[in-house]
Amino acid sequence: GRSASSHGISLYRGWSFDSDTAITPKICITGSTSASLHQILPWLYYHKVIGVSHFILFVEGEAAKPAVTSVLESIRGVKIIFRTKELKEQQDRSRIWNETWLSGFFYKPCNYELFVKQSLNMEMAIVMAREAGMDWIIHLDTDELIHPAGAREYSLRRLLLDVPDNVDMVIFPNYESSVERDDIKDPFTEVSMFKKNYDHLPKDTYFGLYKEATRGNPNYFLTYGNGKSAARVQEHMRPNGAHRWHNYMKTPNEIKLEEAAILHYTYTKFSDLTSRRDRCGCKPTKEDVKRCFI
Repeated sequence: GRSASSHGISLYRGWSFDSDTAITPKICITGSTSASLHQILPWLYYHKVIGVSHFILFVEGEAAKPAVTSVLESIRGVKIIFRTKELKEQQDRSRIWNETWLSGFFYKPCNYELFVKQSLNMEMAIVMAREAGMDWIIHLDTDELIHPAGAREYSLRRLLLDVPDNVDMVIFPNYESSVERDDIKDPFTEVSMFKKNYDHLPKDTYFGLYKEATRGNPNYFLTYGNGKSAARVQEHMRPNGAHRWHNYMKTPNEIKLEEAAILHYTYTKFSDLTSRRDRCGCKPTKEDVKRCFI
C-alpha cells in the first residue's frame, strides 16, 4: 500500500499517547460514535478495567459536543477525532475508494454511508495505532462490550497474551441482548439475558430450537451475526468492513474463540431505533427502510 501520508493520515502524525511501556500487550479500541457521555463513559471504563489502554474515537453528533469531548479528552489514553472539513478532505483521497469489495456501498444513504465512513476511520486508526506502538486493534461500537471468557483471569490482555505469535486475527462471536422490559435506562447493568451466537451452540440445539428462538423473524439475530475481531497491528493492514481486518500482502491467519464473545446490547431502548431513523433522513416506510438500511 501507499505511505500513510499519501492517503490522508499526516494530520495525526506527532500525536503523543501516554502509555506504560511495561504493560503488554498494548490494546487499542477504535470506533465511530454519536452517543452521549452517559453511554460512552461506562463503555470506556469497562474496557479499561479488562486491559484496553488506548481509545481512538471518531465523534459526531452528540459525542462531538464540547461538554462530552472535554470529559473524554481528560481521560488518559483517549484520543478524539472530529469530523472536520480537513478530515473529510483527507479521507476523500483514501485508497478505500479503490476497494472493489466496498464499492457497492458508495454514495448510498444511512447505514451504507456509515459502513464506508467506518472503513475510512478504521484505516486512519491503523496508522495511529502503529505509531503509538499498539500490539492489537479492535473496532467496537459503544453498544458492545468484549466478554473475555475463557481467559485465566477476566482480562482481555491475558486472553490476547495467550494467543500464539503466528495468529494475526482473533474472532469474537457476538451474542445479542434479549430485552425483557420497555423501560431500560442503563443497558449495561439492567440487561442480563443474551441469545448466544450459533458458533457457541451445539448444532442440534441451534437447529432444533431455531423457530422458537427467532419468533417469526427469518434472521437468527436482529442485526449482525458474524462477530467482531481483534487484529495484531502490523504492516500493510487494511479494514475489511467494520467486523474484520485484512492485509494487502497476505491472508491473515485467524482463530475463533470458543468462549470469549462480544455482548451486543441491540435496541435496548426505543430511542436506539428513533435515533437511527432521525440521523438518516429516511422515512419510516418499508421502501425507505430497504433503501437506507443494510
